[in-house]
Amino acid sequence: MTQVTGRRVVVLAGGYGGAKLSHGVALAAAAREAEEADPLALTVIVNTGDDLELHGLAVSPDLDTVMYTLAGLANAETGWGVRDETWSTSQMLEHYGAETWFGLGDRDMATHVRRTELLRSGLTLTQATAELAERLGAPAHLLPMSNDEVRTQIRTADGWLEFQDYFVRRGQQDTVLEIRRRGIEQARPSAEVLAAIEGAELIVIAPSNPFVSVGTILAVPGLLDALLAAPAPVVAVSPVVGGAALRGPADRMLESLGGTASATGVVAHYRERYPGLVDTFVLDQLDIAEVPALEASGVSVDVLPTVMRSHDDRRVLAGAILANHLPD
Repeated sequence: MTQVTGRRVVVLAGGYGGAKLSHGVALAAAAREAEEADPLALTVIVNTGDDLELHGLAVSPDLDTVMYTLAGLANAETGWGVRDETWSTSQMLEHYGAETWFGLGDRDMATHVRRTELLRSGLTLTQATAELAERLGAPAHLLPMSNDEVRTQIRTADGWLEFQDYFVRRGQQDTVLEIRRRGIEQARPSAEVLAAIEGAELIVIAPSNPFVSVGTILAVPGLLDALLAAPAPVVAVSPVVGGAALRGPADRMLESLGGTASATGVVAHYRERYPGLVDTFVLDQLDIAEVPALEASGVSVDVLPTVMRSHDDRRVLAGAILANHLPD
């Protein structure tokens, strides 16, 4: 497991938005170290409701996206998988008549093979993740939200779909009518997750999908209670900018599940669903017109450039959040 000492920052993350902000915190930590400031210890708690078994292998898409991004191996063009990927294994599987709608590249496949080996040897998902992340040199402590199996399912006009059927096979085109999480009642946060939250000096909710990424993390019994009891301030970054999600279906989900596709809609979702959780919301500069009404309703708001097109954008956003909210 990657050991990092210093000021303790926890990020709740899922998908590429969560991976980019986590990477931004790691970059800001490196900049602080270069300036001989207090070092940062980054822990990322990652959604595993998107996990699946494919070709007999345990696949954890969000964990891998965060891990590859932190390790400098991510495919920046797709937002998932590994850069400089090849596809010989998938092509051969297709020759054999196997389904290949969920793309697994050759380098990515090695991750799933090794994870499956580690899990079958008796390791927990937390332990297996630590082994993989350390081998890749990820500069953070990566934690699955739980060692217990949770599977997100989506109800559409055609009935219930497994998450990856909705997200990848059908291209997120279905209107989302309801979300459920198979296995969530039996799931529990790991001791490592609870310790990270209890010891955090700052907790950041990344600009990940509030429903199927962050919402799944918060649905693990006991995890929301731990966050509410934590002494650290909680800062949430909106994944909606200018009325649209930068990536994925978060804006459409806000509308189909009873909200509005706006930064204000994101704030309302968190305040109504998880009262008392978020201390400060971070909105993009494009949404500055929404700030006065939010502040008048008692919401604490930071306005920052939240669109992370480059590594420097990631570092600047994370650095501003740390400067504003990491206690002295």
